[in-house]
Amino acid sequence: MFRTVARYVVSIILLLTPLLLTDQGVEKTEARLAPWEKTVFLWREENEKEENENELSGRNLLTDENDCRLLVQNIKGFIGFRTDENFEPVFIDGDVKGVTGYNKEDFLSGRARWLEIIVSEDLPLIFKNVKTALSNPVASTEIEYRIRNRDGDIKWVRQVIQKTPSGYGKRGEVQGFVLDITGSKLAAISLEKIESARKKEINHRIKNNLQVISSLLSLEAEKFTDPETLEAFRESQNRIASMSLIHQELCIGETCTIDLADYLRKLTAGIFSSYRVGNERINLRLDLEQVYMETDIAVPLGIIVNELVSNALKHAFLPGKEGEIRVNLSRMKNCEKEFKNSRSSGVVPGYSNGKDLQFILTVEDNGWRIPELVNLQNKDSLGLQLVNIFVEQIGGSIELKRDKGTKFNIRFSKLGIEK
Repeated sequence: MFRTVARYVVSIILLLTPLLLTDQGVEKTEARLAPWEKTVFLWREENEKEENENELSGRNLLTDENDCRLLVQNIKGFIGFRTDENFEPVFIDGDVKGVTGYNKEDFLSGRARWLEIIVSEDLPLIFKNVKTALSNPVASTEIEYRIRNRDGDIKWVRQVIQKTPSGYGKRGEVQGFVLDITGSKLAAISLEKIESARKKEINHRIKNNLQVISSLLSLEAEKFTDPETLEAFRESQNRIASMSLIHQELCIGETCTIDLADYLRKLTAGIFSSYRVGNERINLRLDLEQVYMETDIAVPLGIIVNELVSNALKHAFLPGKEGEIRVNLSRMKNCEKEFKNSRSSGVVPGYSNGKDLQFILTVEDNGWRIPELVNLQNKDSLGLQLVNIFVEQIGGSIELKRDKGTKFNIRFSKLGIEK
């Protein structure tokens, strides 16, 4: 061991080896030992490089750990963590206080528990998220949920977790991070409310405009006395009313979809009210499954029902006679057999083959059967033309049966109209 001028201790290896001297002129060279003065001193600094490398490696490792910790701590709203199988933290660092109001020591000591600050309605999502992470050791899972901080304020966070890789923690541990997304979430919710208010305002204006058109038709009808002309005005008003009613429902609702069953109840009640005179003994029976539809499906269906129910009220029953009109709406889970056996001439060609037709709407009456000469392609009937047009618009199919009265089956999907 030597101490250098710079006061560093250097470890060396010292090799002592004698010089091999030979006598010249001798046929066979003989080696003989030399005195110690002729010994060569060989030395090298054995561990200088190794120690320098270890020292540098140690400094780099320490620097990396510090940099990583500083990185986590310096990102606002970011928390890194590792938890055991009970979702209790074994490591947590970052902007813990800024996000939760608690110190990281509160969670590590058990004075505060992460599960207790999660909004109770969101807890099932957390348990499902952890279960998914534990079942898949490679993939990470992501979820957004709400927490209640120490001051009682609600915050939105995005959490990404995965199972801790083998060799880096105990069995059942998960690791990940939590990011405070309250600002962006509130901004998105605000935009959704603005968009919802805008759509409601549009629907409100459309409803008002349709009512104005209906009023103008009513004023125009006062100029005529011919029954057929007056009937044409009334039919037009009913068609407008069926569309106006949908936009009225959209003004009230919180979404862009409407309860189709509730809409059809109100629509058919309005149609019966319009044709009530002379039809007091005709009953309406509804069997409607609750289904939510968007306007591009609901509007055509409303006009279809308006045409078929109005037609039954006008033509299926003799004045003063009793009768019944039935409107049914249901899913097609029990209708596949009926659909296979309904390949009659009444089915409008060119529509879906039944695989994607999820619902069936039936309008039937027990009055006079529609004449055999009248079919679904009858161009003399504006009402049937409209029915065919709107059935085609929603990608559905229609079938006409003449058994005990008249029955229309409309099969369709709620996927919406192809753009």
